[in-house]
Amino acid sequence: MVKATETSFAGVLEGKKQYQVPLYQRTYSWTKKQLDQLWDDVVELAAARRADPKTSHFIGSLVLATSPDFNAVGVSKLLVVDGQQRLTTLTLLLAALRDHLAETGDPESAEGIHAQYLVNVYDKGKPAKVLPTQADRAAYQAVLTSSPDAGGSDAIGIAYNHFRSRIAAADDPDDPYDLEQIQHAVVHGLAVVVVTAEPGDNAHRIFESLNNTGLQLNQSDLLKNYLFMRLGDHAEEVYDSVWLPLEKKLTSDELELLFWLDLAQRDERAKQSDTYAGQQKRLEKLTTPQEIESEIRRIAALGELLATILDPNRETDPTIRHHLERIRAWGSTTAYPVVMAILARRSAGTAAPSEAAAALLTLESYFVRRIVVGRATAGLNRSLLQAVGAVTDATAVDVALRDYLSRGRRHFATDAQIRAAVGVVPFYWQGRAAQKKLILQWLEESHGSKEAVDPATLTIEHVLPQTLTEAVRDEFAAGITDGADPTTEHERIVHTLGNLTLTGYNSELSNRAFSAKRTKLATSGLRMNQQIAAHEAWSVPQIGARGAALAEQIISIWPGPNESLVGGRDDEPSETRRLIASIVAEIPAGRWTSYGEVALVAGSYPQPVAAIITTHLMQGAWRVLQTGGTISPGFRWLDPARTEDPRTYLEAEGLRFDDDGHADPEQFIDGEELAALVGLEVPEPAPSWRATGTRPLLAQRQAFFQKVRDVGERTSTRVRSWPKPSTQDAIDVNIGVPGCAVVLSLSSREPAVYCSFYVRDDKALFAHLHGRRALIEEALGAPLEWRDKPENKSSQVLLRHGGDWRDDTAAGELADWLVRTTEAFATVFPAHTEEFRRA
Repeated sequence: MVKATETSFAGVLEGKKQYQVPLYQRTYSWTKKQLDQLWDDVVELAAARRADPKTSHFIGSLVLATSPDFNAVGVSKLLVVDGQQRLTTLTLLLAALRDHLAETGDPESAEGIHAQYLVNVYDKGKPAKVLPTQADRAAYQAVLTSSPDAGGSDAIGIAYNHFRSRIAAADDPDDPYDLEQIQHAVVHGLAVVVVTAEPGDNAHRIFESLNNTGLQLNQSDLLKNYLFMRLGDHAEEVYDSVWLPLEKKLTSDELELLFWLDLAQRDERAKQSDTYAGQQKRLEKLTTPQEIESEIRRIAALGELLATILDPNRETDPTIRHHLERIRAWGSTTAYPVVMAILARRSAGTAAPSEAAAALLTLESYFVRRIVVGRATAGLNRSLLQAVGAVTDATAVDVALRDYLSRGRRHFATDAQIRAAVGVVPFYWQGRAAQKKLILQWLEESHGSKEAVDPATLTIEHVLPQTLTEAVRDEFAAGITDGADPTTEHERIVHTLGNLTLTGYNSELSNRAFSAKRTKLATSGLRMNQQIAAHEAWSVPQIGARGAALAEQIISIWPGPNESLVGGRDDEPSETRRLIASIVAEIPAGRWTSYGEVALVAGSYPQPVAAIITTHLMQGAWRVLQTGGTISPGFRWLDPARTEDPRTYLEAEGLRFDDDGHADPEQFIDGEELAALVGLEVPEPAPSWRATGTRPLLAQRQAFFQKVRDVGERTSTRVRSWPKPSTQDAIDVNIGVPGCAVVLSLSSREPAVYCSFYVRDDKALFAHLHGRRALIEEALGAPLEWRDKPENKSSQVLLRHGGDWRDDTAAGELADWLVRTTEAFATVFPAHTEEFRRA
């Protein structure tokens, strides 16, 4: 017997309660992708509640059972049977908000959050409202009590730091109510169904029934059923003539995308995960079979447009097809609603093909120019979804879209901004790797070269290498101004657009000096490489000149905004502060970085970054030290209530100093790792951010993989060849299965090691293996994690072993485990794979 009630998150946490996560539950495991999804939902909910305070967002169920030590008086203790991940996550978000408010001058609000939602402050021992499973309690308690080691490298600490980062980025100094609105959205706007089992119920059985329900229906399947159940006698006819042809054009996932895109055209806040609920609410207003049939036909017409976007070869107009191919390659589905609106206008005859093509070029320009000036994602989704209304009824769709994107804070970069950015913005770190490569590829295509070059073979190459070897340094220094520091000039210019090109032999060029690269570049089939090879030297003047030339090329290919409509308000300082605050907040306790590394990730310079960090309150600012790991002699706490010695505080967090006051280089976070923490896509191969001696993580990876290789060559019986050690965080082991490999990977933040069986591009094989999951797991003697995302070509099955592979006392055991597990994988998986391929 169970009872279910719908309530707000405040209803869950207020009062004398403690939610205990049992030992049998898994440890906290949400990743940044899930954290960002929740954060985005909360931010959008807060915005929606400004217009309608009753707006809510359903986040799922919380299944509870009575705890063995339940008390009739005092704190009510309940076991969390299901929902512990989101319950823990939301309290971590509140703790992060509490600490941000406390540090930015609002202690009263911070104390209110603490007392109402985090801790039973008026009970003996002040027990926490949520008590995670044992493995997570110390880290969680550190966050609740704001101890110096809060926000460490464990999953709890990562989540807390990540929310501190997001809150810091969202805190607009010009808006005194923004964080209050976020708090209200969390505690009053998030709806949850609380399912409570009676004392005699079996909590384990409830848990099993919730997690063993088999394959879930796709949201498009649910909506199709909902529509056709209401269609009446015409259902079969409409299905055969309208819906079946649509299903032949679009997959089930693409149909779900279609329903979301349709919803997003009406409400830019609509989330794809809420497609069914949002569409059902809209469709309930249709009352007759005729209205339902009309709706199905309308959806099918939209499906035709989406099918053309997904497969531009269906488009007959060559200019429109060209732009659709580029938008498809760009990979931003958030742009599809406005693209569909443009194509719908062309199909209806209210926009000429030339106008539709011009509008699509404007959209392409908007994407490219934002990345060039370093605005890859800021506010992009909202701007694109709101653009639908701008083009739906406008007289000229191309003019309307350009004018819309030119207004407000939509960051459609002007020609002047393009010219200014190419010399200072680290283009190599902007946007997705694939998008940067596309821009360079499209720039090359603009030369109209007749020689075909396969883009799949090309990668982004730094002409001036990322690493300053002695030979590279000597050539580079010869071209800079007397008195200028080569290292500083190299860091300033190495990642800018003028120094980047495309080659099919990146590994061959690698860190060679320009004099050694010229011959290869001169014989390249790419015009841009031939132009680079025409120079006798490659230093600051040549890189600057090429950047300026590329800026003019970009301006010529991709038209800019209507500059008469571009706003003149300079909001850059505020946004830069929020960006830096969000980066710094990701630094875990017990680690340190330098102003230069933060500057590289932020696309700025050490001096202005240091000025911002030392003059504005932000989480973790004390973990940013001078180059070499020393605390600035002029360091001072910006919070007047803090008087402790900074070194003492950092040591309490776990940072080690030598007798000369230098922080331990083994605890240093370089730009590559910091970029990964913030969520940037780090290109391969990993860049050389600093000179040898300040990147201990790479050397530690190589040393550990050498240990794995030594153990494997000494003890392995099934694996014939163990790969050479790598500085990357993963290596592939060949076990003789075509299209598959065993991948050994390392995690620095948890820390842990993973052994994965990768199926690179064969969904059918993965499905076959998953169907034999019980047999495979029994043979391996362990439960496996099965990962298969529709948007990824690869699938994987993995095992995790916790432990710090950087610790010499643990490395041997972890290396042995990886070798033993690889041997087991090499025994079990090939047999099941061969069975599939024989069938």
